[in-house]
Amino acid sequence: MKLAEKVILGDVRALGRAISLVENEHPDKHALLEQLAPHCGKAMVWGITGSPGSGKSTLIDRLLTHGESHRKLAVLAVDPTSPQTGGAFLGDRLRMQSHAQDQRIFIRSIASRGKLGGISSATGDAIKVLDAAGYELIIIETVGIGQSEIDVRSLADVLVLVLNPGSGDSIQLLKAWIVEVADVFVINKCDKAEANRLSADLDFFQSLKMPTAENGRRPVVITSATLDKGIDELWRTLLNCQDNLVANGSLRDRRARRIQEEISDLVAAKMQEELTRFMNDTGIVEKLSASSLGGGKSIYALRDEILSEFWKDFYKSQ
Repeated sequence: MKLAEKVILGDVRALGRAISLVENEHPDKHALLEQLAPHCGKAMVWGITGSPGSGKSTLIDRLLTHGESHRKLAVLAVDPTSPQTGGAFLGDRLRMQSHAQDQRIFIRSIASRGKLGGISSATGDAIKVLDAAGYELIIIETVGIGQSEIDVRSLADVLVLVLNPGSGDSIQLLKAWIVEVADVFVINKCDKAEANRLSADLDFFQSLKMPTAENGRRPVVITSATLDKGIDELWRTLLNCQDNLVANGSLRDRRARRIQEEISDLVAAKMQEELTRFMNDTGIVEKLSASSLGGGKSIYALRDEILSEFWKDFYKSQ
């Protein structure tokens, strides 16, 4: 039986092999995703992001206990990359071991591979594999790198921003673009005295912004993952958020934009690959730059000449 067929049937070992295949950019990756594509598009994806130490992993661990209504749940924890193996450190996965024996839940760590957006480039493909395997809810936990951690927005149906009171998060609110696109705010570690102050800061921040047509004022939930407080409310809030996105058509719009962005990125990457190959094979950059030393054509004129030669070569090879 082919690997794709085993994944579709829910074979956990095959699922692990398939994710490793896409993560490691195996030559068979494209064929696998092509076979899985007709079975994708059903899973709901939640993105959990926030600064390091905000308690994302423990919060997800608690949320998983409230997933009884879901037949199959999955977590993709994006961890820092090991300099020795190139794989994930597995730190986040270790904090979810209370669910390791639950057959409904699949937990996998993926190395960030130095990606600055908080997720690895393989995360989107891993989501497709899990979706095809029948997982109804997929939770992505980002590595946690602060203000630049925005790539998860392009993958998640519902985006959750976890904030840590007393850590300076309130000072950074007006700087962080991620705050403007999050669907739900979570103030974790509610036992800290600064939790209410951070909640007030969030209310003030939202009052400064015009409510968007898509989600308006976004809910703020105060929790304590370690004390298991506020998790029921958070679970209900997330389900209500995704139901609203489905009802008003926003979910469909988000997914359409996601597909468009993914296609654009793939086309751009392929074109860059072909252009680099052309320039290396022909040595055209060295030739043109040498001819322009001490004056001559501007770099923009050289750019146009390179592109003109590239397209001639490209169409000739078709």
